[in-house]
Amino acid sequence: MEPDPVLLAEVRAGLVREIEASGVWRNDPAWRAAFAAVPRHLFVPYYYVGVSGGYERLWREDPDDGRRTRWLRGAYTDAPLATRVRDGDLLSSSSQPSLMAKMLNELDVRPGDRVLEIGAGTGYNAALLAHRLGDDHVTTIDLDPEITESARQHLAAAGYRPAVMTGDGAAGCPERAPYDRIIATCTLGSVPRAWLAQCRPGARILAPLATGLIALTVRDAEHAEGRFLHTPAYFVPLRGGDARTPYDHHIGGLPRGALQSELFRFLLELTAGSLDPHEALALWQREGRPVRERFGVTTSGPYEWAWLDDPEGPYVWPL
Repeated sequence: MEPDPVLLAEVRAGLVREIEASGVWRNDPAWRAAFAAVPRHLFVPYYYVGVSGGYERLWREDPDDGRRTRWLRGAYTDAPLATRVRDGDLLSSSSQPSLMAKMLNELDVRPGDRVLEIGAGTGYNAALLAHRLGDDHVTTIDLDPEITESARQHLAAAGYRPAVMTGDGAAGCPERAPYDRIIATCTLGSVPRAWLAQCRPGARILAPLATGLIALTVRDAEHAEGRFLHTPAYFVPLRGGDARTPYDHHIGGLPRGALQSELFRFLLELTAGSLDPHEALALWQREGRPVRERFGVTTSGPYEWAWLDDPEGPYVWPL
């Protein structure tokens, strides 16, 4: 069933206006054209919304007019959408469009850049990249063949045909390398070494790590370094060779005010396994409740570490 064209135009324009109001496109308005052109509803023919006791499925072919209208309006809200749920666990989602806009803006693409996306999701992000750079310059990869097949179908329906690969994103996609940019839409525990080897010198890697976004500049196949951006980010974890085991923080006894701080929880996650929560609290208080931008990550040969202010220390933690 085709959506009502008047309503479709209204909700699409509304989403673009909402993202634009945040100022994210101030320095690169070409992304506005991409978000205005790529139809998000084709990438979420169904999705799940939380209800008491589980999830409710909204879908494009629902015979009820009211529910189809809810589906369409939801597809163009500035919110993440759960697109794949199994046994009550979220496996895949379409990210919040304004966060996608921020990440794409921070990716700092240039004409001719070759981009690898880790985590195909619905295919929507790959479509935005393909609109900007061209199909031949975009590769997206996911471990789950069901996800890649549906992403491929969504992309074709919207008129885009980037390379959609099935495989372990932690290993990158060497057959399509080298890359000028790598963007991950899943949370990492560390930056896979394979990515660096598949990048050109000077390439940029943007990925969720802990509860932040790390932006790394690649020097060569063994070295990369960069700082966290201001933006918080929560994504489904990477599945595959570099998947991270969830860390039990044992946070009993910590002050409520600290636990309510999103920045302190970021520090807890970043230093998991290196500092116990009370050591992390002492550091956080001693350093004046540091913001994300003071933290960074360095990869050098077989070693990778996070740091506060200076990659040479005194505050460094292995990843």
